[in-house]
Amino acid sequence: MDLTAIFAALANPKRRRILASLREPERHYQPNPGIDMREMGVCVSQVSAHLGVSAATASQFLAQLRDVGLLTSQRIGKFTYYQRNDQQVQAVADAVQSSI
Repeated sequence: MDLTAIFAALANPKRRRILASLREPERHYQPNPGIDMREMGVCVSQVSAHLGVSAATASQFLAQLRDVGLLTSQRIGKFTYYQRNDQQVQAVADAVQSSI
């Protein structure tokens, strides 16, 4: 686990907001018809609307969080859905706790 890369990804408050909001996606995102957000996650357009940023910016934020393992993604048709990787989030919390 590369804590430096993870901390860099978490340095941006909007990326932290994405990670926090994905703990309870149904509370923070508009529903996507036919998609269970708990099961499948949220797509770029939902994150874009939630943060008030362009789809390109939301996509970059999501990719950074995915690249360090804090999110997982799955492609369904032309959309990619992102979910919080709670195991990795907990591993990061444990690593930080044990290194302080």
